[in-house]
Amino acid sequence: MDKWLSRLESSNWLGHVKDILTCACLTAQCVDKEGASVLVHGGEGIDSTLQVTALSQVILDPDCRTVRGFEALVEREWIQAGHPFNDRCGKSAYSPARSRYEAPAFLLFLDSVWQVYQQFPCSFEFSTQFLIVLFEHAYASQFGTFLCNSECDKRKLNLQRRAVSLWSWVNRPEVLQNYLNPLYEPNKSVIWPSVAPQSLELWSELYLRWTQDNSILDETNKQILCIKEHNKELRTKVVRIRRQLMDLQKEAIEKGLLAAGNHGNTETASEAYSSSAS
Repeated sequence: MDKWLSRLESSNWLGHVKDILTCACLTAQCVDKEGASVLVHGGEGIDSTLQVTALSQVILDPDCRTVRGFEALVEREWIQAGHPFNDRCGKSAYSPARSRYEAPAFLLFLDSVWQVYQQFPCSFEFSTQFLIVLFEHAYASQFGTFLCNSECDKRKLNLQRRAVSLWSWVNRPEVLQNYLNPLYEPNKSVIWPSVAPQSLELWSELYLRWTQDNSILDETNKQILCIKEHNKELRTKVVRIRRQLMDLQKEAIEKGLLAAGNHGNTETASEAYSSSAS
């Protein structure tokens, strides 16, 4: 155990995550608070640049925290921007030998998104399992989304006709329901994650998924979904009962069994109950 922790510390992985989060927050702050245009460029512009710009958009834009919005973000900022997935991820998927071009740049971005997710678990439409699926398909996939190093390479191999997009599979309703966040509540505000070292965690759900039991988390998510569905049914019943009550009140007034003033008081009470239920 001590040896494992020592290797984790020597990798400085969480330090890299912290650097990406810090740069993304600074970029987002310049855009949101100062209304400034920001030029982000590092190295060749295909690794750290994409990490910062993509994560900044997750922080700023609530649409990027939805399933379709995040898919569009990955497609726009990573795939179309020319991140060399074949060089960065291709070799390690099939061979223990490491290429000098290999680097977990996309994984570092996904880990950074996961860190934000942990601090704002209700602001993301997708679950952490969705991030894990993207990681797995970036390294080995039967789909063509993460193949090749650029759009030019894809056109040369005619992948548009020879391979299917990962998004077309993920967005199928019967598949997508497995990757939705049961706690999701649309949040139109900018989210500001903490970058303090104590706020960062090891993504054990991914890195330790073969050694730890995640069934408890899966069962918890199922229970949350059942509770939300039951709550939705109860709200529907409240609305239906309220309408029935108003119809009965109107009928009672027409027959002279209830004074109009009492009807107004009762309606106000029922409206108050309906508001509290919703």
